[in-house]
Formats: sequence, C-alpha cells, structure tokens
Amino acid sequence: MTRSQAVNPNVCGVTAAIAVIDGKWKTSLLWLLEAGPQRPAELRRRLPGLSAKVLTQALREMESDGLVHREVHDVLPLKTVYSLTDFGRRLSDALGPISDLGHERLDRMTAEQAAHAGQVEAS
Repeated sequence: MTRSQAVNPNVCGVTAAIAVIDGKWKTSLLWLLEAGPQRPAELRRRLPGLSAKVLTQALREMESDGLVHREVHDVLPLKTVYSLTDFGRRLSDALGPISDLGHERLDRMTAEQAAHAGQVEAS
C-alpha cells in the first residue's frame, strides 16, 4: 500500500483509510494520542525501538493526512505537542472494533497453543 492511495479518489474507502495508518508505528501513535496531547519525547519513551527520525516522519505524515495537530509553544527550549484532530479521533474510534477482533484472535491463538501443549504433555 502506498501513501498515494490515501489521496486517490478511485480507491475503496477502506484502502484510503488504511493508507493513512499504514506503517509500523502509526497505529501505536494513534493509540497513545487517544489519551491526550503528548510531546515527542514522551511518545518515544513509550515506544521503545522508535527512533527520533522515524517518529518525526510518522507524525509529519499523520499531520499531513489530518490525523494529528502539531502545536509549537514559543518558549525556550521550543515545546512541541501533538494531539489528535477530530478526524484522527473518528479514525481511532472506527479502529476500536478492529482492535477487539484482534484481541479475540490473540486469545483464541493462546488457547489453541495451550491446548496443543497439553496434548503434547499427555502423549
């Protein structure tokens, strides 16, 4: 999936929605920003393995796509805060049921693995 699909009017709506959250970190960033405005350093602390460069790129793309609002406070040192826009909140709300399905899948897989481990031990 490419970012160009996010603006192509000839693609399915689901594809256009998924294109703006495609990538390793965007859904996690969306989830963290649901709790309220966050500074970039806080987002990095809460997502180990996320580099400053990739964080900046993801947040800029999310801002360009209308998911997040970037506010720079004119203090020294500069203070930047990111928050969800109304569109970002709506997308996050829409992803809630998908998250529930994902958790159901994980629970089912865990139960199946436990049952399989019990069968192996019984053998």
